[in-house]
This record gives sequence, C-alpha cells and structure tokens, in this order.
Amino acid sequence: MNTEENKNSFDWVWYIMGMIAGMLAVIAVTFHVGYILLGGIIGFILGAAFLNGVVKGRQY
Repeated sequence: MNTEENKNSFDWVWYIMGMIAGMLAVIAVTFHVGYILLGGIIGFILGAAFLNGVVKGRQY
C-alpha cells in the first residue's frame, strides 16, 4: 500500500459502524451499561473481521 492509499484509507469507518451496530443491538434488548459496552467491543471485532475477510480482497 503506498502513501496515497494510506492517506485516504477509510478502514476506520468499518470499525465504528460495527461498534455502533453492536451497541444498538444490545440497547434494543437491554439498557445495562456493561452489556452495551460488551456489544460495542463485539461489534468492533466483527467489523474488523468483515474488513479483513470480505473488503480486503476486493479490487477497486
């Protein structure tokens, strides 16, 4: 990856989207703060797995 690609990388968007989706899924079920944080962490991990597994192999 060259410096131009590093400068315009939007990989962080997938992590944030996963985190928010995980938190919203837990909020829909319960409002316990501990579970909301756990849902955010799990969503972050799933976002990273999606990025490395699905999006990484695409050619633009």
